[in-house]
Amino acid sequence: MNAYATSARPKQRKRLIIVIVAVLVLFALLVGFNTFKGIMIGKFMKSMANPAQTVSTMAAEYQDWQPRVEAVGNVRAVHGADLAFDVAGLVESVDVKSGADVQKGQVLVKLVDADDRAKLAALQATAHLAKLTADRSKQQLAVQAISKAQYDTDMANLKGAQANAAAQQATVDKKTLRAPFAGRIGIITANPGQYINVGTTVVTLQQLDPVYVDFTVPQSSLDELKVGCKVAVTADAYAGKTFTGKVSASDPKVDLATRNVGVEATVANPGKLLVPGMFTKVAVDSGAPQRYLTLPQTAISYAPYGDTVFVVHQGQPPASGDGGKRAEASADAAKNKNAPDHYVQQVVVTVGPTRGDQVAVLTGVKEGDVVVTSGQLKLRNDTPVTINNKVEPAFNPNPHPVEE
Repeated sequence: MNAYATSARPKQRKRLIIVIVAVLVLFALLVGFNTFKGIMIGKFMKSMANPAQTVSTMAAEYQDWQPRVEAVGNVRAVHGADLAFDVAGLVESVDVKSGADVQKGQVLVKLVDADDRAKLAALQATAHLAKLTADRSKQQLAVQAISKAQYDTDMANLKGAQANAAAQQATVDKKTLRAPFAGRIGIITANPGQYINVGTTVVTLQQLDPVYVDFTVPQSSLDELKVGCKVAVTADAYAGKTFTGKVSASDPKVDLATRNVGVEATVANPGKLLVPGMFTKVAVDSGAPQRYLTLPQTAISYAPYGDTVFVVHQGQPPASGDGGKRAEASADAAKNKNAPDHYVQQVVVTVGPTRGDQVAVLTGVKEGDVVVTSGQLKLRNDTPVTINNKVEPAFNPNPHPVEE
């Protein structure tokens, strides 16, 4: 038994050594595989990290801004009226064409007034006779040929006859429609032979130069709006054309429902392009001009935690202590002549007022900084970029919609 036990021990020891070696080999293979996998993943991530992106850029520059209060308004004529007869009758003649410019007192439309003129002639004759009688009575009273009562009666008859003639003259005048002020008439709806009732609108008359533009502003803007402030008015019907004027009046109270204040501006209207009732956009200069560092609104990435922009820097991204990987990436890029020579850094900014496509930047960038204006969604810190400014974002302080 002892001899068998002695011969079995070397065999057990040999098997134990084989098992240990097998375990060590498996462990070495597992470690090697994981190491190889980590190296390959690192190479893959390195090749995918911060690929070059194409962006458009613009240099931040200072611009002079005129603070403005903007609103929408309606055009109203300085003098405007719908003209009508205050007597009824048949139209005898229409003496102007629709849409013509007329002068104050110019005849527009006449009604048939032959009967009224005949009555006027009779009353004028009666008034003339009464005047002769009154003059004769005055002479006779001077020599006491008649009584004072007879003289007073003749004078009263004279005044009554003159009043009747004046009243008939007014009736005759009412049969002629004249322009109460200079302006432009609209479409005349009356025709010769047509019967016109009292109060029926015959034509509209509007004075078109200058015109009023009525608009409302919030009560918070009252301190910025003063009588005499310059006003710029635009209308969709005349793209690219601006009409200038000044604030001429404002309401003395605030509307309780809207908390807005009504404002009136007098605007020059050369060419009489603006017409009453037209919708307009109004910009009122308020305060002294300001100077702001300006960027396109598309350059700003708005977020709850802060607004940011990407500033472009010359050269390769700076190396960091991330295990030498960033340094190796920068060295590889430096060896590649076709590699981009710009990179970006994200900067938090404070934005101010806006006008059109522009926004004022108060802090975060300085004059001359090159800022990405489009393509920010693809960027992060140290991303290499290629600049292509063939297509630039809108940068208009007073943009207009494009109508096709």
